[in-house]
Amino acid sequence: MGWFGKRAGRDGARPVLARGFGGAALGGWPSGYEAQVRDAFLSNPVAQRAVRLVSESVGAAPIFASDDAATALVRRSGMLAPAAAQLLLHGNAFVQLLGEDGRAPDGLFALRPERITVAVDGRGWPDGYLYRVDGESVRIPPDRIVHVRGFHPLDDHLGLGCLGAVAGAVAIHNAATRWHKALLDNAARPSGALVYDPGEAGASLSAEQFDRLRAEMEQSFAGAANAGRPMLLDGGLKWQAMSLTPADMDFVGTKAAAARDIALAFGVPPMLLGLPGDATYANYREANRALWRATVLPLAAQLLEAIAGGLAPWWPALTIEVDPDLVPALAEDRERLWRQVAGADFLDRDEKRAMLGFR
Repeated sequence: MGWFGKRAGRDGARPVLARGFGGAALGGWPSGYEAQVRDAFLSNPVAQRAVRLVSESVGAAPIFASDDAATALVRRSGMLAPAAAQLLLHGNAFVQLLGEDGRAPDGLFALRPERITVAVDGRGWPDGYLYRVDGESVRIPPDRIVHVRGFHPLDDHLGLGCLGAVAGAVAIHNAATRWHKALLDNAARPSGALVYDPGEAGASLSAEQFDRLRAEMEQSFAGAANAGRPMLLDGGLKWQAMSLTPADMDFVGTKAAAARDIALAFGVPPMLLGLPGDATYANYREANRALWRATVLPLAAQLLEAIAGGLAPWWPALTIEVDPDLVPALAEDRERLWRQVAGADFLDRDEKRAMLGFR
């Protein structure tokens, strides 16, 4: 007998007992950028730490440029870390060149990417940027904006960030956290089933009793917010535990798997986030080196190359790069290269210096 479904003589479809979280529909997750940022960066510790680890590493990376004034401009602006975070999350970083028109910029500022719209000409090429806030919009000419974007296979002008790919893992991780909290709030007891025992053959719940019981179940006992909440039974009802325990449902393993997916999306080795059960890297130093080689250096190179291109009208042939010799995580790689070059007897002194980057 379907106690909480559609019964003979009673109209109406089966009610949805589970509820969404954070405004998302059941089985889904937010699709807008602001909602995804709130779920991931503002509410999820794994995603926030992963983004901070990458962006702060980019911001602290030792850089050098072919012009000392350009190097000082980039360093004092402090925009590399926020621009790297925006590029990870949104897929686009918009760096405004501050200063008077016709003169070299005296500052760099990373604008919020969700507030910017790319204005295009009749042929579809960008010819400006509209920055909107509080209902007002300001048009910024393209020569005062450095637009850095990730690859997007379906968009000609804007890049693709990591939030869309990581939204499912973030939703699972956050839902498991809320479920654990609800279980603790309600004595950590798993749910079960109500069994009607009338005491005589052929008896059943009346329509009024059934509707009242169903309404109480929907309002007071459905969803993760009411997980494990005790029930007061009467009228021949008895409680029969039939659900799996939290250990059987392996919520801890589910959270760990979701956390590893989050780390994967942002290019951070799970070991650096303290996630259990991950032995991909032999030790912490190897994982840190992989972070720099696979994530931080490519992201920093993309940002610095774009900024150098935006500053080229004032500093022609400008180059801005990260100095890997000054990165502590890459010291072992550099030491190994030095030993290999020093042992190459077929190279002369000038050739060895050129291989090591000296001129």
